[in-house]
Amino acid sequence: MSNTILEKPQITDPPPSSAPLARRRLPRWSPVAVALVSAGLGIGIGNVAGWESRVQWGLIAALLFVVITYAVTTLVEDRRQARDRVATSVIWVCFVLAVVPLVSLAWTTTSRGAKLLDGYFLSHSMGGMTNLEEGGGVYHALLGTLEQVGLATLIAAPVGLLTAIYLVEYGRGRLARAVTFFVDVMTGIPSIVAGLFVLAFWNLGLGFGPSGFAGSMALAILMMPVVVRSTEEMLKLVPNELREASLALGVPKWRTILKVVLPTSIGGIATGVMLAIARITGETAPVMLLVFGNTLINPNPFSGAQESLPLYVWNQYKLGNAASIDRAWAGALTLIAFVMLLNLVARGIARWKAPKAGGR
Repeated sequence: MSNTILEKPQITDPPPSSAPLARRRLPRWSPVAVALVSAGLGIGIGNVAGWESRVQWGLIAALLFVVITYAVTTLVEDRRQARDRVATSVIWVCFVLAVVPLVSLAWTTTSRGAKLLDGYFLSHSMGGMTNLEEGGGVYHALLGTLEQVGLATLIAAPVGLLTAIYLVEYGRGRLARAVTFFVDVMTGIPSIVAGLFVLAFWNLGLGFGPSGFAGSMALAILMMPVVVRSTEEMLKLVPNELREASLALGVPKWRTILKVVLPTSIGGIATGVMLAIARITGETAPVMLLVFGNTLINPNPFSGAQESLPLYVWNQYKLGNAASIDRAWAGALTLIAFVMLLNLVARGIARWKAPKAGGR
C-alpha cells in the first residue's frame, strides 16, 4: 500500500476589495426630522396659497415627506435604500391618513356627547317632553336596541352556524355551490333592501304593524352572511387529523362535530358572532322602515313601535335645536361605547379560548 503525503492547505489572504466596510447611514432620528420639516413646509405652502383647510395642508405635508425622504436617502445612502425608505414612508402616510379621521371622529363625539351623558340620560326616556325642552334620556332607545339586536342574534346565529357546518362538513355538489353563492350575494346586500323585503313580506303581505321584531328580522338578514363566513373559516382551521382520529374510534360524524370540531373552534365562532352583532347595531335604514320610533318606553318588541339608538340619534339631530343636537351627540357616544364594548368582549372571548402556547 503506497503512502500518501497529505499537504497542509495554504491559507491565503482574501483579495483586496474596493468596497467600503461600512456604508453611510442616516441617523435614526432622520424620519422625525423629515416629518417636522415636511409639516412646516406644508403649513407654509398652505398659508401662501391661501388654503384654509388643514386637510390640504396635511396632504401637501404627506407628499413632501415622501419626496424629501427619497431625495435625502439617495444623497446620503443609495437608490436601493431610498426606494426601501419610500415604501416605508408611504405605509406610514397611509396609516396616518387612516387614523386621523378616526381620531377626529372619536374626539368630536366624545367632547360633544360627554357633557350630557350621565346616569340620568341613561335611565330616562323622552316621554312627556317637548322637542325644544332640555333633558330627557336614551333609556327607551337603549332598551329597544338591546331587544332588537338580541332577537336578531337568536334568529341569525343558529341559522348561520348550521349553514357553515353544512358547507364545511357535508356540503358537496350544486346545492353547496348555490348556498355559497347566495351567502356571497347576501354579504353585500344594502341594509335598505333587507328592510324593504321584510316590509313587503311581514307588514304589507301578512298585515302586521311596526314592531321591534320586524326590525330584528331585517337585522338578522344582514347578520346571517357574516356569521356564516366567520364560522366557516373557523371550522376550516380545525385540523382534519382531529376529525379522522374521532371517526377512527367509531364516533359518529354528528357527534364528532359536536364534541370535537365545535369545541376546538368555539373561540373564533363566538368572536365572529360578536363582530356580526356589532355590525348590525348601528344600522338605521331597516329600523326607520319597520320600527318607526317611539318617545315612550315600549318593552314589548312584538307589538307597537319602538326606538333604537341609531334612530334616536337621527330623530334628535334632524330637529335642529340646541337641546336635541346635544341629545343626538350623547346618543351617538352611547352607541359607540356599546359597539366598543361588544368588540372588547369579542377580543376577550378570542383570547380566553385561544390555544395556550407551550401546552399550558
